[in-house]
Amino acid sequence: MDFTLEFEKPVSELENQIRILKEASHSPNIDISHEIEALQGKVNSILEDIYTKLSPWERTQLSRHPQRPHTIDYIDKIITDFHELHGDRRFSDDPSMITGFGFIEGRKVAVIGIEKGRKTQDKIKRNFGMANPEGYRKALRIMNLASQFQIPVITFVDTPGAYPGIGAEERGQALAIAQNIEEMFNIKSPIVSIIIGEGGSGGALGIAIADKVFMMEYSIYSVISPESCASILWSDSKMAETAANSLQLSPNKALELKVIDGIIKEPAGGAHRHPEQAIQKVKEVILQSLTTMGNQDLDLLMQMRFEKFRQMGNTTLIIDNSEETKG
Repeated sequence: MDFTLEFEKPVSELENQIRILKEASHSPNIDISHEIEALQGKVNSILEDIYTKLSPWERTQLSRHPQRPHTIDYIDKIITDFHELHGDRRFSDDPSMITGFGFIEGRKVAVIGIEKGRKTQDKIKRNFGMANPEGYRKALRIMNLASQFQIPVITFVDTPGAYPGIGAEERGQALAIAQNIEEMFNIKSPIVSIIIGEGGSGGALGIAIADKVFMMEYSIYSVISPESCASILWSDSKMAETAANSLQLSPNKALELKVIDGIIKEPAGGAHRHPEQAIQKVKEVILQSLTTMGNQDLDLLMQMRFEKFRQMGNTTLIIDNSEETKG
């Protein structure tokens, strides 16, 4: 099913015209290649114009686009011989948190990712990408296993936030996330985390304490979702667009604040238009990061991981005691 965002409609209409012309071009004695080429050039121009001027709210919509590659897509295309592991050994398995081991270009890796699901039944099964405490405990179990054998860890983040239901709270949601955040600093393996869609609050951070954290160009990473922020500040979730603009939801801002280590550029028009290209770019970044970290001492790597997060939010207060400022 095609899904078009409001600001994508001018491009979608032109692409429909190109599709019709291409079908007509199969008829004999008809050459409309020049018309198709001209329209494609116009599409490329409009795409560039639209996507270089996206507002934070439009970026939020893109990060949630139902046709964006999901965790399961990245695993299918990047990881070979993947074996999924289930259960937290305490309560149950959480389908929204996918964990297991596999290979990337012959290198063994542990893989952890939050999956939203696509079709209705799958979304319900995956709880719309909102993990329960057992999901975070399962993720930590796999990370500790990887640490024991010094196997690199790759995490894919795509969640509006951890599940806030009563059952999740009764089973220790906050504690599970806090334990993950604490113990990930002690994982004696390289960790690479990719924000592939939404990175919402502690639900994202619970699997994103990594040596290298990257954001996709049209993803978001925030302490709170725009809707929740709007509900708190204005008691109206319909103010989400205003909240998104205030939160400055963009990878460039996150990079400026040193919350992330890099931005993975997406194909023209976003990852949902060319998923294969987007997945390949992510694979290249992961391989490059693992190669770089593979040559580092693990104890030093862990210390650098700690220092990196310890420095976040630091501010410097400059007090001017010169004569000009007195009085």
